[in-house]
Amino acid sequence: MEIKTMTNIRELSENNEEKILSKYAKLSKDSLGRNKDEEKCPIRTDFQRDRDRIIHSKSFRRMKHKTQVFISPYDDHFRTRLTHSLEVFQISTTIARALRLNEDLVSAIALGHDLGHAPFGHAGESALDKAIKKYNPELGFHHAKQSLRVIDFLEKNGIGLNLTKEVRDGIVGHSKGIKSLHDDNIDLSTLEAQVVRIADRIAYINHDIDDAIRAGLITSLDIIKIGDKFGEKTSNRISSMVSDLIDSSIDKPKIFMSNQIAKELDTLKDFMFEKVYYNKEKLDIEAEYAEKLQNIFDYYLKNFYMVKIPEKYTVDTNSNNERYILINDYISSMTDNYAQARLNPDKLDHIL
Repeated sequence: MEIKTMTNIRELSENNEEKILSKYAKLSKDSLGRNKDEEKCPIRTDFQRDRDRIIHSKSFRRMKHKTQVFISPYDDHFRTRLTHSLEVFQISTTIARALRLNEDLVSAIALGHDLGHAPFGHAGESALDKAIKKYNPELGFHHAKQSLRVIDFLEKNGIGLNLTKEVRDGIVGHSKGIKSLHDDNIDLSTLEAQVVRIADRIAYINHDIDDAIRAGLITSLDIIKIGDKFGEKTSNRISSMVSDLIDSSIDKPKIFMSNQIAKELDTLKDFMFEKVYYNKEKLDIEAEYAEKLQNIFDYYLKNFYMVKIPEKYTVDTNSNNERYILINDYISSMTDNYAQARLNPDKLDHIL
């Protein structure tokens, strides 16, 4: 149904952006547009519309049951992909407001950056990558690229969300892996995307520290020894990093931290990889779940014509590659709980 208002609120918002935002901000009216042209909304800017589409999507809701770091935690307070995305949203919008960048663009990128993540966290991502490469080494799985597939092809029963190019660019370019911020030379089209890229690391390092302490893998004293300049509390660490990034980047055409704080953050990151992400007990659990995901992949491939898969994943089933991609799409969309239920062959049916 067409929305009618006496005043074009969107145009007022676009005019306000032009008056208030930094010369380095991406204005909504200057968006490069969508893959498929649409009539403009009279109330919301294009980036506001993208943010809302992400929030109302099924893949966004499913993130509440997808692992962040700890699989099947015993405590309700461990982070999930959804709470992680909300923390990235909070940190990145704080930075954007201080730098007078486009908060709506930052919000959409932050809330949508992990839509394509597999169940069981990065262990699930690695498992799916190995599963598909077993059949075709030229294919693979990466959660950032999968987020773009979710946005473009899988959401809304195969129609996609048709987001703006700026949001899509920020989502597919957010992932940094293990590399240092000093070596971060990826070419992103907006400063807003750069903000989310760094805010993602600030968020996950700090909330993973909190979760790892809760899990008993590290202690607060460990963190004080490693990152004593930041302080013991999560809020102090985040405030120090965010303040430094703002001070370093204000009125600049690039988003970056000072060398000192970037090195301190890298030290914390390296510590977390050694003591938490590569913890043997944790890796043993992840290996168990990774094997389960690969078994599900093999089961769907072996029984491809007998198991019903949702129509939104329908492809040219005469192509082996398309079948691999279809199964990859389907499994990566599963929550942890749904994937575990599929481990029983009697339950490998379509209920998603």
